[in-house]
Amino acid sequence: MDAAISVRGVHKAFGPLTVLDEIDLEVTSGEIFALLGPNGAGKTTTISVLTTLQRPDAGSAMVAGYDVSTSPDEVKRRIALTGQSTAVDNVLTGTENLVMLGRLSGLAPRAARTRAAELLERFRLTDAGVKRVGSYSGGMRRRLDLALSFVVTPEVLFLDEPTTGLDTISRRELWDVIQTLADAGTTVFLTTQYLEEADRLADRVAVLHEGRIVANDTPAALKARIGGDVVELRDRDDALLRAVPTDGTVADLRRALDVLDNSGAEGTVTLRRPSLDDVFVALTGGSASVAVLEESA
Repeated sequence: MDAAISVRGVHKAFGPLTVLDEIDLEVTSGEIFALLGPNGAGKTTTISVLTTLQRPDAGSAMVAGYDVSTSPDEVKRRIALTGQSTAVDNVLTGTENLVMLGRLSGLAPRAARTRAAELLERFRLTDAGVKRVGSYSGGMRRRLDLALSFVVTPEVLFLDEPTTGLDTISRRELWDVIQTLADAGTTVFLTTQYLEEADRLADRVAVLHEGRIVANDTPAALKARIGGDVVELRDRDDALLRAVPTDGTVADLRRALDVLDNSGAEGTVTLRRPSLDDVFVALTGGSASVAVLEESA
């Protein structure tokens, strides 16, 4: 399949600070691609380069078949960007926000109203369309923000931490919306601080660390790098006391149970598969799930 995004050797620095160090990426048309990384790793800078908001210092990036440096206007016509904060007008209703953007995008008055009604239905906001956005919940505001991105249907949708600040229910509702958009053929490039989100949505995941791509594969393949199941010992408050990785065999499971038994700690034993959290920690040296890495060592 054709590449919706192709990045080759992109370098970006701010003064003496190198943020992107010759990164390479390729995203297939219709794919949901997640970019993970610690705070300050360069995720937002990557999106800024790909959406023409910043020029790379070196290297090339193609989006929807056009170079972001030499053909930025062509790129802008084919993409939409939803950032970490909503870009809606709180005083206007949901319908008025959509109609206004439709008119600014060149639609005739009747076409703008028709498109607004279609998008309100698509994003499950029909009943809220007549209400002022200031009365919306966080999840409703994010859905309206996405709807605004589709007044003119983009080939590539960039989402920079789209569910930040949402409660669990609203986050899962937005996941369903994003999956529906991808199923309809839109390429989705997202950054997120929620590893469960990347695991649930992404066809492929890349991990950005200290300006470089340190991993790029499917969630399943990345988790397979960590090994087999992990045996955990938790106390009555469900706090993790100890974790021992295994290779998935019965013999190694017995060994892991012996390790926990000999530790002298008491609690409940559970068995879980490796998660993207384990992958993230292993690749970036984070502080979570340290027990797993210590046992591996």
